[in-house]
Amino acid sequence: VTGINSRFAKVHILYVGSTPLKDRFRGTIRKEDVRESEKDKVDIYKSFRPGDIVLAKVISLGDVQSTYLLTTAENELGVVVAHSEAGAQMIPISWREMQCPQTNAKEFRKVARVQPEYLEA
Repeated sequence: VTGINSRFAKVHILYVGSTPLKDRFRGTIRKEDVRESEKDKVDIYKSFRPGDIVLAKVISLGDVQSTYLLTTAENELGVVVAHSEAGAQMIPISWREMQCPQTNAKEFRKVARVQPEYLEA
C-alpha cells in the first residue's frame, strides 16, 4: 500500500501469484471492494495503512492512468504483512485487528485469512 484516502487505497503490484514482476504496476482498492458484506460501513483507514503488504485479486483494468482495480472482498484476501508504529511486524489477532508484539498496541486492518500456499510466496 502506497497511499490511502477516504475512497480508496493505492498499491504497487509486486507479484502475480508467486511470480515477481520486473516492471512496476499500480493498482487501486476502492472502498466498496474491501470486503463482501456491509460495504457501506467500510472505513478504508481501518482496513489498510501505507506500507502494508496486501493479498488481492485483479477485478479489471482501471482508468486512463492504467491502474488495475483490485479487490480484497474474500476472507483469504487482505493485509498479510503490517508493521506497527514501533516498527515491529504485527500479528493478526482477528479478521479485523493486528497487534504489535512489542507494545501490544492493536490496530485495525482488513486481515487476510492466509492459505498455506500463499505463505511461501
